[in-house]
Amino acid sequence: MEDKMNWAGNYRYGSLELLEPGSPEEVREMVLRSRRIRVLGSRHSFNGIADTDGSQLSLRKLNRVIELDPVQGTVTVEGGIRYGDLCRYLNDHGYALHNLASLPHISVAGAVATATHGSGDRNAGLADAVRAIELVKSDGETAVLTRGTDGEFEGAVVGLGGLGVVTKLKLDVVPAFQVSQTVYDELPFSALDSGINEIFSSAYSVSLFTNWERPVFNQVWVKRKVEADGEDASAGASSNFFGASPAPEKRHPVPGQSAVNCSEQLGVPGPSYERLPHFRMDFTPSAGNELQSEYFVPRRHAFEALRALEGLRDRIAPLLFISEVRTIAADNFWMSPCYRQDSVGLHFTWKPDWERVRQVLPLIERELEPFEARPHWGKLFTMEPARVQALYERLTDFRQLLLRYDPAEKFRNAFLDTYIGQ
Repeated sequence: MEDKMNWAGNYRYGSLELLEPGSPEEVREMVLRSRRIRVLGSRHSFNGIADTDGSQLSLRKLNRVIELDPVQGTVTVEGGIRYGDLCRYLNDHGYALHNLASLPHISVAGAVATATHGSGDRNAGLADAVRAIELVKSDGETAVLTRGTDGEFEGAVVGLGGLGVVTKLKLDVVPAFQVSQTVYDELPFSALDSGINEIFSSAYSVSLFTNWERPVFNQVWVKRKVEADGEDASAGASSNFFGASPAPEKRHPVPGQSAVNCSEQLGVPGPSYERLPHFRMDFTPSAGNELQSEYFVPRRHAFEALRALEGLRDRIAPLLFISEVRTIAADNFWMSPCYRQDSVGLHFTWKPDWERVRQVLPLIERELEPFEARPHWGKLFTMEPARVQALYERLTDFRQLLLRYDPAEKFRNAFLDTYIGQ
């Protein structure tokens, strides 16, 4: 395997080889002859969730749009397609996805499997768009599960790579829409005292960014949906956003980074797929050489959780590029951190100093423990496995599902053994 690193360069895979099938038939052949195998998406995970002591299988070549069905309101795609590529195709045909993550570079199958999300009080994570999922099991057989038809559907979608190779997904689409993005500077932390609900519900998507050096959010990224009649959504942008002022020029959330990498701002409307992500498809996302952690707490505890972290300001700030706070609507997927609860995501983009970050993560996790914080499956955390497992009420059901789909344990790895257990 030529390149054994993840995209950020913090994790080195221990696999023996990298397989790149060009068809579903090749996927089945590779799965059948493998002793251990894990799917490698776009390498945007920061831990060992995609690692194995056997073979890694990349879906990079399985990246086609199979069918756009205007009658059903769905698009069927291969698992390796990236959101940026899919959404450009959809927009050209008059459609869009309901929500997108901050990076358009990630693959659909990988994002869905780890419950990766976008932002918005009414917007559930990316997995919520899945209408049906097709996967190749450890015996080489293909299984298709459909929402509302198969009782195991909600367990299989956020499958953490443990059930098989996701070769196709059918996703709900919506009519194409436009979004106008305005960035505001210097939102006082005190604005959340009485206005946190109004702040997060004020637009289609709202992201708060802070470096934790001061009791302020350095930037607020407000993404407003343009009305169907064509009214410019920037008309909703005021000169004062709960005490914050509109940025006079385009911003990057990480101080010192070039804003050319970022999606269009300054209230200029554009296609949703070019505004909902923070970063542009053709540029390096975020800071590049970085570490990431994220914790989800119930939406009702958002203010208290942020207050709890204030006491760690001096420990967090020196290690941080930036921290982002977003809301995510509830979903019904067994292993999703947002399972049946509206949530707030507390995200940390760290400088690449794992030894020091590893020391501060337990302090953050201790402060968030009263709020039953769940870590993002693809990012860095130090919580005890038993504590993670206790947060998922359908864990036993998921374990049984893994055994039914993968009795040979081909798709098991150290990460699943540790955090899911037997």
